[in-house]
Amino acid sequence: MGYMAVAQTQAPAGTAQRILDIAEQLVQSRGYNGFSYADIAGELGITKASLHYHFASKAELGEALIERYSARFTEALERIDGTTSGAGAKLDAYASLYADVLRGERMCLCGMLAAEYQTLPDRMQGSVIRFFDHNLTWLAGVLADGQSDGELCFDGSPADAAQTVLGALQGAMLVARPYRDLARFQAAAAHMLASFRRPSAP
Repeated sequence: MGYMAVAQTQAPAGTAQRILDIAEQLVQSRGYNGFSYADIAGELGITKASLHYHFASKAELGEALIERYSARFTEALERIDGTTSGAGAKLDAYASLYADVLRGERMCLCGMLAAEYQTLPDRMQGSVIRFFDHNLTWLAGVLADGQSDGELCFDGSPADAAQTVLGALQGAMLVARPYRDLARFQAAAAHMLASFRRPSAP
């Protein structure tokens, strides 16, 4: 669907933005603990002092990364709400956000950070939780709408179903990653989402 890709092209390309771009790529491919300021400085051809001018610490950089990623994700969800009708189609579009990231041989930024959660600074931990909470709230709303209009069918509450969707997509990304196989992710996502659709009457 390209929802995240479109959002990424809208930001200005100043020095701070370039730092965030490189850092985001490194987190999504190596993890937060897998890179240093020296890696970013070498990639951009600037000094580490220049990095510290824009982001005084790696923790501050990490918080900025989550804030920017979360804002883009929120914009993507709003775009889905504004352009897509029906709960099932919205869930498909949501799964496409993850497919878009995986297509670029990256992982969800907050998914990668969640794997390192215990080693993250406290403020970053809180930001990661807020990202997932926001996604769960949006998913629960979509699922509740789909249940009320008869398009979707599932046991338990919409909040429980939202946990299933989010966990399944994050897990499917993780399993597909070592195979470098987008189709593997797409098949798993499609199978999971199909389980929420009400069977057609014979």
